Amino acid sequence: MYAVIETGGKQYQVAAGDQLEIERLEAEAGSSVTFDRVLMVNADGSVRIGTPTVDSASVVADVVSHKRGPKVTTFKMKRRKGYHLTKGHRQDITVVKIKEING
Repeated sequence: MYAVIETGGKQYQVAAGDQLEIERLEAEAGSSVTFDRVLMVNADGSVRIGTPTVDSASVVADVVSHKRGPKVTTFKMKRRKGYHLTKGHRQDITVVKIKEING
């Protein structure tokens, strides 16, 4: 059994026992979180596709930890103008472990 969920503007295919790195959630490490935006559920060959979400379907996960992603550096330059700009960014990430798929 697997499902496709949407969180943080991205879609993930999940199954029970999977560990995901998703965008930061406002939840304590060790707590449980429920994803209600389930776009598709495949239960042993019977596929239910939502319009846009599947009714009465949810995915329960445990928050494992919070961390920061890799550093992404951008560099802009215009030649012969003396212009250059360096910026960096690190995304906040929440690591979750999928416990069960309901529905």
